Amino acid sequence: MVSVHAEGSYMTTLRVLFLCTHNSARSQMAEGLLRALAGERFDVASAGTEASRVHPLAIRAMGEVAIDLSGHTSKAIDAFLSQPWDYVITVCDNANERCPMFPGGTTRIHWSFDDPSQAAGTDEDKLKKFRRVRDEIHATLRAWLVDQEQSSPSSVKLKPV
Repeated sequence: MVSVHAEGSYMTTLRVLFLCTHNSARSQMAEGLLRALAGERFDVASAGTEASRVHPLAIRAMGEVAIDLSGHTSKAIDAFLSQPWDYVITVCDNANERCPMFPGGTTRIHWSFDDPSQAAGTDEDKLKKFRRVRDEIHATLRAWLVDQEQSSPSSVKLKPV
């Protein structure tokens, strides 16, 4: 997708799909973080190899950094297979192994993050795991965005989050 900026310059909007097993935590957090960091430069979505529900602790952990996932729903990958994507980023090993083929010039990237929904202990212990994974995704996205900005300076400008 190409859009015209106020300055009259043209910019390509890159399409990014985050994929995990249930689209309940990691891919949802990645979607929210990319939108917050550089959403005007990306058409971003997330899905799971199987849909379930957005985990309440993912919503809570993201709310702590002013990113609202409360309106998000878990989506299955099937709805996205026929769409063109510039990047499909798997955020768990299971999704990477089960990721279907996408048409065209889709670039696949794999980032392996622990599943915070598997955390044991008290609610506070579990929330700490969600926070840690959120922060790891954030750091990984920022590094990826810096690489994107260096390879195409007009396409990505980072916002503080």
